[in-house]
Amino acid sequence: MSGARLFTLVLGGALAFLISGCTWVELKPQGEKIRMLTPPEVGRCKFLGRITSNTAATIGIFARSRDTVQEEVYRLARNNAGDMGGDTIVPTGPMIDGEQSFNVYRCINP
Repeated sequence: MSGARLFTLVLGGALAFLISGCTWVELKPQGEKIRMLTPPEVGRCKFLGRITSNTAATIGIFARSRDTVQEEVYRLARNNAGDMGGDTIVPTGPMIDGEQSFNVYRCINP
């Protein structure tokens, strides 16, 4: 294997490792106040609507860390719920390919 080819492989592997752990979604101030609960815990809450959050699960041919992608999806959902006047989100199903839906509720002073 040539030195240039080996360098390219090592650089590509290092880049994939770095990208897989990076998060690019910041939690906004209104998102910091949002909590995540389960369906039985929101029985007395006011339903405000449904949101779907998504982020890139891959960068080119490189798969990103599932934990990193999940954290970004949660941050996006919390930010969006805060914009809607909610204080709680409840996942409606699992994350698939960087996308997940949530129900938004107001539980404090519904």
